[in-house]
Amino acid sequence: MNSAAFDLVIRGARVLTPTGTAAHEVGINAGVIAAVEPLGAGLAGRETIELGADETLLPGLVDSHVHINEPGRTDWEGFASATRAAAAGGVTTVVDMPLNSIPPTTTVPHLELKRQAAAGQTFVNVGFWGGAIPGNTSDLRPLHEEGVFGFKCFLIHSGVDEFPHLEAEEMERDLAEIGSFDSLLIVHAEDSRTIEEITPVPGRHYSDFLASRPRAAENAAIARVIDAARRTGARAHILHLSSAEALPLIAAAKAEGLRITVETCPHYLTLQAEDVPDGATAYKCCPPIREAGNREQLWQGLEDGTIDCIVSDHSPSTLDLKDLDNGDFAVAWGGVSSLQLGLPLIWTEARKRGIPLEKVVGWMSSAPAALVGLASKGRLAVGADADFSIFAPDESQVVDVTRLKHKNAITPYDGASLTGVVRRTFLAGAEVDGVTPTGKLLRHTVVEPAQA
Repeated sequence: MNSAAFDLVIRGARVLTPTGTAAHEVGINAGVIAAVEPLGAGLAGRETIELGADETLLPGLVDSHVHINEPGRTDWEGFASATRAAAAGGVTTVVDMPLNSIPPTTTVPHLELKRQAAAGQTFVNVGFWGGAIPGNTSDLRPLHEEGVFGFKCFLIHSGVDEFPHLEAEEMERDLAEIGSFDSLLIVHAEDSRTIEEITPVPGRHYSDFLASRPRAAENAAIARVIDAARRTGARAHILHLSSAEALPLIAAAKAEGLRITVETCPHYLTLQAEDVPDGATAYKCCPPIREAGNREQLWQGLEDGTIDCIVSDHSPSTLDLKDLDNGDFAVAWGGVSSLQLGLPLIWTEARKRGIPLEKVVGWMSSAPAALVGLASKGRLAVGADADFSIFAPDESQVVDVTRLKHKNAITPYDGASLTGVVRRTFLAGAEVDGVTPTGKLLRHTVVEPAQA
């Protein structure tokens, strides 16, 4: 092997590959992993990085649930700020939600506007979800053919009028259509009728807001999604699971062989309702952060495989929309900003439970990559894209919201003490510097059905 066989070689005692964490040398050429050998193999490259004794090389995280909001609400978030935050958190691929941008990604022309807005701004790779709303069933296949990774719908008001929710019958009709070309429907599963029967109590008490979004609403909506998946045979994914009461229902659906997957989010795994201060609307999200016992059951759902992956649901807004002056949970925008913090948040909690880093990375990297069909992402293996981060799992940090990269300086984690620091992030074998946007706009590969 000549003295410059690779563009980059990384050597270290802790390299996390699909077979576990071990001492390896990784060789990269043209943005792709070309070799993974035991440490001492002597791989040579034009550039070499030696990991520190306290550092672990991780595959880049894949976050399939990010609201970037550009165009139209770019003051809430934007492609440049969101992807800088992602890179700072070791996330190398995000998939952008079809709302809260204006227009929403519900037609091919709207998708093109998204791509035009993102072009030349992204510091990590970005893909796009399409939207399923009343009246756009005929747009779903064209959006699929243009490369969206699947389709999002709501079973309750989305929070923005330009993205209406589907009734259960409409959801099943669209699921059948999406199944005809083997795409994926991702569902915000809260039942509108259950919630409409509750009279919300305005004010600063989190307990009042929590009572307005009960577990029963999630449970009922998830049951409807499962029934629709059973009848259509199509793939459905439950977004941001909050209600642990739904876990047995989901586990039974999986055991039945239904094509159901489910995600949860850092805020449901690290926060608890009992600790939310009055008026602290940075904590507001829908479905809501629930009690400590519920949180522990979600962790169990991850460990037993009922929950497939962890993603951020980074859903930012401007500070005024969080109603910080009044702290009224009924008025404030519902969304948690945490895109940059996901890995240390989950690792801090996981290590308390004796859960190894390999599992955490599986839930946050390889599993969401598999969900959206990105076979070249989420793993350090020959042939995979050279997207990775250098992580110091034992280093401590205190969150300072003013130093986070997302656009509006609010997060419920401000001041939190966390364990684990992302020191460097690489995209296609090159370090992300936060100055030069090098991310690609990803398209889902449309696979034509085999001819009989």
